[in-house]
Amino acid sequence: FFFLEGRGTLTPLLALSCSYRGLTLVLTFLCYTSYHLSRKPISIVKSQLHPNCSALGTNPHNGSNSTTWCSWAPFDQDNYKELFGALDNAFLVAYAIGMFISGIFGERLPLRYYLSGGMVLSGLFTALFGLGYFWDIHVLWYFIIVCNGLVQTTGWPSVVACVGNWFGKGKRGLIMGIWNSHTSVGNILGSLIAGVWVSSEWGLSFIVPGIIIAAVGIACFFFLVEREWWQRADTQHNEKDPEGVTSDDGPLGASGHSSAESSESPKEPPEEPEAISFLGALRIPGVVEFSLCLLFAKLVSYTFLYWLPLYIVNVAHFGAKEAGDLSTLFDVGGILGGIFAGLISDYSGGRATTCCVMLVVAAPMLFLYNRIGQTGIGTSVAMLIVCGALVNGPYALITTAVSADLGTHESLKGNAKALSTVTAIIDGTGSVGAALGPLLAGLISPTGWNNVFYMLIAADGLACLVGPSEKVLQGSSAGFSPANRTFPKEKP
Repeated sequence: FFFLEGRGTLTPLLALSCSYRGLTLVLTFLCYTSYHLSRKPISIVKSQLHPNCSALGTNPHNGSNSTTWCSWAPFDQDNYKELFGALDNAFLVAYAIGMFISGIFGERLPLRYYLSGGMVLSGLFTALFGLGYFWDIHVLWYFIIVCNGLVQTTGWPSVVACVGNWFGKGKRGLIMGIWNSHTSVGNILGSLIAGVWVSSEWGLSFIVPGIIIAAVGIACFFFLVEREWWQRADTQHNEKDPEGVTSDDGPLGASGHSSAESSESPKEPPEEPEAISFLGALRIPGVVEFSLCLLFAKLVSYTFLYWLPLYIVNVAHFGAKEAGDLSTLFDVGGILGGIFAGLISDYSGGRATTCCVMLVVAAPMLFLYNRIGQTGIGTSVAMLIVCGALVNGPYALITTAVSADLGTHESLKGNAKALSTVTAIIDGTGSVGAALGPLLAGLISPTGWNNVFYMLIAADGLACLVGPSEKVLQGSSAGFSPANRTFPKEKP
């Protein structure tokens, strides 16, 4: 692989390829870890914006017995759960809408600039949310505006496009399953960092993550290498050294001409392929089905992301910091589930089957967690890890390996300018579910947490029903043309 045939000299660009693959994995891992790190604090701080003030006694300032004297206005009213749901939706609806647009920009702009710019802006808006504490702001619209989901849409299409273009399909499920642990790692770090200041100065729970994501964005700007750069460099290298281009066909190339004739003929640079259209991406088999499946799977995952700490506080009666720390076990399970789903799908070759089985098993586990999950600390730990693995496993597989497979589909004929758009369509549709989940939880939770879990179980079942079959995916790889949705005739 590293040596030119018959010459024994190391090819510099091929040697650099392995280095850049590793660098791309590390940088994109850190990038999306910081994205989720900056999203997590709101779920931790919720319990502090409307705590149980009666446990703290009377108001030390006026001696009143109000049960909301220590709450942060405007979340000190009886409808605080609906306000939290509105705050979550402000972020998630903007994220869902922006994701469809973000993929289009991601195909047409340098990914390094697009990603790093979005990270710096995300850090700014995250810090502004926390500054509301120090500036003593109590206006709901301020928190809705700075809870900006649009700037966060720059992340996912960009990092998946970078990784998907550097790695082939062979072990993509396992590699991206491990790599996708950045989501859970970011949630864990975000919970732990936010927990440090949640009971004292909760504004720092946002300011510190904001600084972190901005700093990682600056590092991304200086060190991220895009796949397109490598392809252009490789093309230029081959043009300068035509003797270095070898073929397994012997003296004659695939076209039947000798290498001498090829070197004498003028070489025109290959035309840059056009980015795929939105409708063209939708025609790729499996895109619509996996998008709908992710809609319901992400509904469940993001409901846990935004409401699990508050559920633990209300049901198990832990403090805000303890509930935040305990909620990280759900993300620990998510790491294990993502790796397990990727490994199994690589071994079996069945991405859709792997997702369906995990979703089916997740439904009864959610029911058991709600029934017995708070009976003891050991039971709670075990159930959180199991539920996290089963809920986040399919979500991780669809947003990484499946998106990369569809974005580099055979029908695209090597066009690398489809991955970001396909990823954005799948994750954007999933983000609609991510917006619906916390909203429904906010509306349903006043009627009882049991009803919230019934909603989550129903969503898991729907995710399994709308998902694609393996037959559809296997048939689509045999030469499907997204232009006319037809299959070529088999050769005799």
